[in-house]
Amino acid sequence: MDNQFSLTGKVIVVTGGTGIIGKSFIKGITDAGGIVGILGRNEQVANERVAEVIKNGGKAIALIADVLDENTLEQAKDKVLNEFGKIDGLVNAAGGNIPEAIIQKEDDIFGMNINGMRKAMELNLWGTLIPTQIFGKAMLDAGKGSIVNISSMSSKRVITRVLGYSMGKAAIDCYTQWFAVELANRFGDKVRMNAIAPGFFLTEQNRALLTNTDGSYTERGNLVIKQTPFKRFGDTDELIGALQWLLSDASAFVTGTVINVDGGFFVNSGV
Repeated sequence: MDNQFSLTGKVIVVTGGTGIIGKSFIKGITDAGGIVGILGRNEQVANERVAEVIKNGGKAIALIADVLDENTLEQAKDKVLNEFGKIDGLVNAAGGNIPEAIIQKEDDIFGMNINGMRKAMELNLWGTLIPTQIFGKAMLDAGKGSIVNISSMSSKRVITRVLGYSMGKAAIDCYTQWFAVELANRFGDKVRMNAIAPGFFLTEQNRALLTNTDGSYTERGNLVIKQTPFKRFGDTDELIGALQWLLSDASAFVTGTVINVDGGFFVNSGV
């Protein structure tokens, strides 16, 4: 029997491939037999991760590009097509928050940094939409493909301090659903779009907000744990199963869906 969860022979581009979550996504794709394009701005890290994949018997290529720069994305697309002849999947893992978009308790909410909010929105929304325009078209030309976006709990629940990031991720949910319907109406089941909404995972971006230097939880970290029925933070490798499923033929009839991987955070009322 064919393994529908296999990614053998599929060429999949991962934006944000030089980040912490991107590292787990690369592992998940190559473990399932996929070929990965590691896209990011950090050339050294991209090359290191390519070398690691090759050392472990897989195939990978470094793609040095900015998700907000169409020219570098076009060059990255051409590089993949020249090397492998097709693109079967895209994981829009680039995103995150920026310091200028964080609103502290003591800040004036009528004096927020509008430019910071705009930058956070651009990174998370346009940093997903623009790569989709470029790599998605190549997938359609190849005949079939799957696009996976990254949402967030902050698109569904009010998470204090991170307004710009939250607005960007809420827009990702809207975009995922809207674009999935348009893809289906125009091209049938050739190209699908879904999203994963992670709960709270410790990354370099949020570690200082959630943990103290001794590893104990901050006030904010404790609030997150209290709201999470599993009573722990997630490990980024725990996102792999959902990613493999959405990229593989096992989810062939799934589109426009946002999968929560959150330890129960979203559904918990706290009562």
